[in-house]
This record gives sequence, C-alpha cells and structure tokens, in this order.
Amino acid sequence: MWDRVVRTSRRLGFQRRQRAAALIETALVLPVILLLVFGVIGVDRLIQARIAVSTVAHEAARSAALANTATEASQQGMARAQEVAIGYQLNNGSLKVVVDPGSFARGGDVQASAQYDVTLQDLPLLKWTHIQVAAGDKERIDLYRSRWQQGNPS
Repeated sequence: MWDRVVRTSRRLGFQRRQRAAALIETALVLPVILLLVFGVIGVDRLIQARIAVSTVAHEAARSAALANTATEASQQGMARAQEVAIGYQLNNGSLKVVVDPGSFARGGDVQASAQYDVTLQDLPLLKWTHIQVAAGDKERIDLYRSRWQQGNPS
C-alpha cells in the first residue's frame, strides 16, 4: 500500500515537471515563431509593393509614349500611374511618380519612375519598419507613329 502511494506521488511529481517544462519551452519558442510569421508577412508585402511600383512605372511610361505631345505625355502618364496605383492599393499617400517625356521625338524615349514607402505598422514586432521601394521604366516612342489627331490631319 505504501509503495502504491509513493509511486503515485512520484508519477504526479513527474507529470507536474513535464507540464512545467512544456510551458517554459513554449514561452521560449513562441516569440521566435511569431517573429518568423510576421517576418514572412512583411516580406510578402514588400514583394507585392515592389511588383506594384514596377507596374506603375511601366504603365506610366507606356501611356506617356502613346501621347501626341510632351505635355499630354506627362499628363497621361501621371493619370495612368494613379489609376494603376489605386488598383494595387498603394494608398498610404507616399507614392511619388515622375514622368519625363524628354524631347518627345519619334524614336526617342519616355522615362517614368515611381517610389513608395511600405510601412508595416499594423504588424506586431515590426511596427518600427518602413522601407522605400522604387522602380523605373523607359518606353520608346514609335518611330513610325503618326502624330495626327483624330479628325485633324495637320
């Protein structure tokens, strides 16, 4: 009988130690796992922002290259950049787009660049992080494209 009581108390003590060890291991590993998870989410957001900014620059340059004048090229490029930025939800107010039509001659190049600040303030452990993503693109103005506006062959 006494042996049974001793074995039971030893078993209970062992189980308590196991639970305590599991609790300590969880407390040590959980912050590392959370940091990894939030880090993966942050990297994903950076990749999405990089793709979006690259697309904004490309679309702005392409739209500008299809314009008829240098002024129109700047206006069309900026308007297209804003449309694409809305589609990609680049909406924290930090998007900067520059469209440079250059000399705007046939066979010349139109350049566009875009910058965006990615903030990770909504992610725990990464609240202090903000990273700037930038991209640029150059589009050639078609050498044989007509500059005639519709209905006005001058």
